Amino acid sequence: MAQRLLGFLVRLALCLLAPPGAAQMPEVHVGIVQSQNSAPYMDATQALVNSLARQGAPQHAVEILSPTELAGLPVARLLRVKVWVALGTEAATALAQAQLKVPVLNALLPRSSFERVLRASGRRASARFNLLQLDQPVPRQLALIRLALPKARRLGVLWGPDSLPKASVLRSLVSSQGLALQEAQLDEGASLFAALQSVLDSSEVLLAFADPLVFNSSSIQNILMTTIRAQVPLVAFSPAYVRAGALLAVYSTPTQVGTQSARWVLGVLANQALPEQPLEPDDFEIGVNAQVARALGLSLDAKVLHQAMKRQEQQP
Repeated sequence: MAQRLLGFLVRLALCLLAPPGAAQMPEVHVGIVQSQNSAPYMDATQALVNSLARQGAPQHAVEILSPTELAGLPVARLLRVKVWVALGTEAATALAQAQLKVPVLNALLPRSSFERVLRASGRRASARFNLLQLDQPVPRQLALIRLALPKARRLGVLWGPDSLPKASVLRSLVSSQGLALQEAQLDEGASLFAALQSVLDSSEVLLAFADPLVFNSSSIQNILMTTIRAQVPLVAFSPAYVRAGALLAVYSTPTQVGTQSARWVLGVLANQALPEQPLEPDDFEIGVNAQVARALGLSLDAKVLHQAMKRQEQQP
């Protein structure tokens, strides 16, 4: 019910936002598959369709579906869609299995989840099935540490199977900037807290990468308590972790993901191809836990950090 109501409101908004003369524009179709009806997915969807309207494509007929509804869609309606957007892992799985002949942009999921979808479906990343990943670029994460904690020279990381592919990039960046990297790699059955303690003993800041073997609902509170006791700040990847006790995080919001997705959707509708390789998020936010910062004797301002990072990224 909520999904049908959202679809109606989206189509109404597209009509109301149409500029003069838009009635003559050819009708095209965008399909959006939401993994869930929860706020993050609905926020991303709303941002996507609002961006389509603002960019002068108000007559796009937008189809908003759940994975179950996609499976029951008649072939004739599938053929009317020129580009699909999957929001979340369940939606990406459903569209991978559908074996559509038009481009699919997957969003609102990390790269490791996308790669699992690829393996399960026998696909590979391509211009027909690509990803706008939630993961922040490693240089951006390191830039946040350098700005917020300029005196920190020893960086700690816990790698799991999902995050380990980022290790070579981080090692190269750390080496080029004269920093030291303290690492531990976890496998199934390994002692998380023995590895954590060994890393914290030689680190001034702990950088967290999204990896369910390391950071999950069962481990996060103990990790946060251990880092706080050790006076080693945790730089995380989501606002939820900042609220829970991490010092900092850089992340992209669902609205930012939806807005960036719209730009690629418009490109496809203008007969441009998606890139062959996964895309990184353009826009981002910074979160700061002021209480943790005070406990560590730090004065940090999320807006100031955000502006400084934006200026850095805009430099040639």
